[in-house]
Amino acid sequence: MLRTVPLGDQAALSYLPDEPTALRFAQAVRAANWPWLVDVVTAYCSVAVFHDPAAIRLAEVIEQLRRLDLAALAQELPPVGRLVQIPCCYELQHDLARVAQHTGLMPERIIELHTSCEYVVYAIGFIPGFPYMGYLPDELAHVPRLPSPRTRVEAGSVGLTGRQTGIYPLPRPGGWNLIGRTPLTLVDVEQGYFPLQVGDRVRFYRIDEAEFARLRGERL
Repeated sequence: MLRTVPLGDQAALSYLPDEPTALRFAQAVRAANWPWLVDVVTAYCSVAVFHDPAAIRLAEVIEQLRRLDLAALAQELPPVGRLVQIPCCYELQHDLARVAQHTGLMPERIIELHTSCEYVVYAIGFIPGFPYMGYLPDELAHVPRLPSPRTRVEAGSVGLTGRQTGIYPLPRPGGWNLIGRTPLTLVDVEQGYFPLQVGDRVRFYRIDEAEFARLRGERL
């Protein structure tokens, strides 16, 4: 079921029943190649479709979106997102003990579970390039955020909270549980480098500190 409402005067916001359907819907909108289309922004179960107000009225945009046959279009389109492998050094952590306490799992089991899944990037926020990825295995889910955020989290820090995992691409304050760190550069604001996109699929693989040092600063 699709519900579409105005988002200001230059965009429409569509709500889909789940995250995979939202990704397919966004893909279908892009594939339609409408001349008035400016941008498509996906976040979890919603898709914002921005248009050129000089080319089309908002009511017409909403009507065209509602006419999309999502099921038929999805069958004709390739899979959403690319698969990205990201190295993670789990020795460079701060909160494995805290995660272990909340889950009842041994640290090695936490690492095993974290590397066992293929995560989907469902949204980009709260800082440039921060990927919100889901979903964690049930055994590893529902660990709360820290009671007080750290004043600085180093770039590349891999964290988890609730049902999600994410990567701090830049040094910032943050309250997620830090279980490792990737040596890769995931954001370069000055050069407009933001390699991870909504819909991408991410797998983490374990590296040691020597490999972390060797790969440090390389781009994804």
